[in-house]
Amino acid sequence: MKLTDFKALTFDCYGTLIDWETGMVDGLKPLTAKVGRPLGRDEILEAHARHESSQQAQTPARRYQELLATVYRRLAEEWGVPVEWQECVAYGRSVRDWPAFPDSAEALRYLKRHYKLVILSNVDNESFAASNARLQVAFDAIYTAEDIGSYKPSDRNFEYMLAKLQTLGIGKADILHTAESMFHDHGPANRHGLASCWIFRRHDKQGFGATMNPGDMPRFDFRFDSMADMVAAHRAALAG
Repeated sequence: MKLTDFKALTFDCYGTLIDWETGMVDGLKPLTAKVGRPLGRDEILEAHARHESSQQAQTPARRYQELLATVYRRLAEEWGVPVEWQECVAYGRSVRDWPAFPDSAEALRYLKRHYKLVILSNVDNESFAASNARLQVAFDAIYTAEDIGSYKPSDRNFEYMLAKLQTLGIGKADILHTAESMFHDHGPANRHGLASCWIFRRHDKQGFGATMNPGDMPRFDFRFDSMADMVAAHRAALAG
């Protein structure tokens, strides 16, 4: 199997192209500053992952920015800090401020010359529009949790994407699902028979950060530590 075997790259966005962990930690500062003890970065992210995953399962049709407001309140309860609802809402709206990884926009511009580029993301359309501006590329298709009415790792999200891509003439064998999260993306990609590429943004860190532990590690076909590394490997594959 080679990177040049595929016609479409289907991307997770947050954690893969957008640095959501930095965005989360920065967005949560008004809350974490009130906690009466120091909180480590990974402690914050792992608590966020627990509450986010639980809330996505309980309210799958809720828009992501609204769901994050509830996550903020749950974190405040866990850490014993009183908060006003408007503070929770402000955190939900912070998604638009989350930064892109430094290599994302350039990598996407290069890959756009060789593939159809598709987003499959646990986000709402308004929030993604702001992130898309940071990524500086026109995606060929965008499928959000708001469109689908459920959140990854639900199989519904992948079924929706595969059905929509079929109408564009893109079959399962044409797709390389490209993502950081083992829990949200590589597990369901395995179940749906998709080739996958792990962008291991947390290669220099322990644990799973803002994503839940997937349990048994899913398989993957390619692994790179960054989008820049993926581009370099594609260039090498073209050169033969």
